[in-house]
Amino acid sequence: MKLTVVGCSGSFPGPDSPASCYLVEAESEGRTWSVLLDFGNGSLGALQNYREVDDIDAVVISHLHPDHCLDLCSYFVVRNYDPHGRFDSRLPVFAPPGAEERITRAYMVDKYEDLSGAYKFVDLADRATFSVGPLNITPFLVNHPVEAYGLRVEADGAVLAYTGDTDACDALVDLERDADLVLTDSAFVDGRDDDLKDVHLTGSRAAKAAQDAGAKRLVLTHIPAWTPVEDCVRDAKTVWAGEVEVARAGQRYELRA
Repeated sequence: MKLTVVGCSGSFPGPDSPASCYLVEAESEGRTWSVLLDFGNGSLGALQNYREVDDIDAVVISHLHPDHCLDLCSYFVVRNYDPHGRFDSRLPVFAPPGAEERITRAYMVDKYEDLSGAYKFVDLADRATFSVGPLNITPFLVNHPVEAYGLRVEADGAVLAYTGDTDACDALVDLERDADLVLTDSAFVDGRDDDLKDVHLTGSRAAKAAQDAGAKRLVLTHIPAWTPVEDCVRDAKTVWAGEVEVARAGQRYELRA
């Protein structure tokens, strides 16, 4: 299983990265299966550096804040108006309930736009596993002001745990249990004025969840452009004994069992 960071900037696109979007790939049946975890604003442009626009098998949206889903609007244009006839089926979009209405409202201006010709929306449910080719994906309901899910992705014995946006909660241990790599929200900084309850993790809270779950590798992400990365790393190092890594746009990881 391979992971490519398409975008990792927290809350809004930064100068060096789009908002949240992660490309997960695995080989099966003689081809590469490709799934996007989140599709935040600005990420469609960067995605084209890694995959062709007609080479995505599904999108999984952790929650419906714009920095995690808004480029579904831009991608609708690609799929609906492509002059080359490359799109002959609807793309599965796994997302919290209400996603179709949410993206339709974002796309339309003065009249209703029907997105169903391009997308097939499927509701996520807590701990209800589904599969896209060889990728088995389990959503875990997490702790955020809107309905939000962390996503556990498994293929060939390798495990990726992506928290989406969350603060500390019991579900993180099951989400991250024995994961080969934890890709974790670290938007807040310990002791800073914006460190509000039930919104985002700090580096230390992210590290504790991964440690409690027995995860092997810790990668901090969703750090806003206004936050010094070293502050999040410093907080994580108060808990995590190993290397604390930071996601960067364009970075690639290979996960093996």
